[in-house]
Amino acid sequence: MQLSKRFSEVHEKATCVYTKEEVDQALDRMAQEMSARLGNSDPVFVCVLIGGIVPLGNLLPRLDFQLEVNYIHVSSYGLSNKVGDLHWKAEPTIDLFGRTVVVVDDILDTGTTLRAAIDYCKMKGAKEVFTAVLLDKRKPRKAGGVEEADFKALTMEDRFVYGYGLDYSEYLRNAPGIYAVAPEDI
Repeated sequence: MQLSKRFSEVHEKATCVYTKEEVDQALDRMAQEMSARLGNSDPVFVCVLIGGIVPLGNLLPRLDFQLEVNYIHVSSYGLSNKVGDLHWKAEPTIDLFGRTVVVVDDILDTGTTLRAAIDYCKMKGAKEVFTAVLLDKRKPRKAGGVEEADFKALTMEDRFVYGYGLDYSEYLRNAPGIYAVAPEDI
C-alpha cells in the first residue's frame, strides 16, 4: 500500500490479526448462514456508513437470494479514535415498515451504534431486525448496547483495529486484512 509517512509507520508497527483470505472465508461462512436464515424474507440490508461499506460490498455477491440495499450514517467515533456520542447524518431512503431488516456494520464494539440502528428500524415499523458485523470485539458492552450480533464473521479481543472497512483516523479502511494498532499509536 502507498501510504504517507504517518500511516506507513502505524501500518509497519501493526499486527495482522486476520489476513484477507481469512476474512474472505469468514464472509463465506456468514453468507451461508444468512442465506439459510433469510433467504425467503426479501430483506433490506441497511449498511451503517462508513465502516459497513466494505463488509457489505464483499458480502452481497455471496448472498443468493432477493434483497434490497440501503444505508444509514450514524457514528460514535467522530474524527477521533475514542468512542463518544452518536451522530446521525443520514436515515434510510426507503420505507422499512413491515420489512425484515439486516443492519450491517464493520464492528460490534460498545453496542451503542447497533442499538440506535435497531431502535430506529423498529420505530419505523420493521417486522424484524437482525444485526451483522464483520468483527465482534469480545468485551463488555455499554449499558443498553447490543450484546451479541445475529451474524458475525470474526471475533477478537478488545484491540483497536483497522482494515476491511475499519478505519484508523478515517484512513486505512482499504487495508487488505484486519490489523491491530500498536498501543503507542492509539
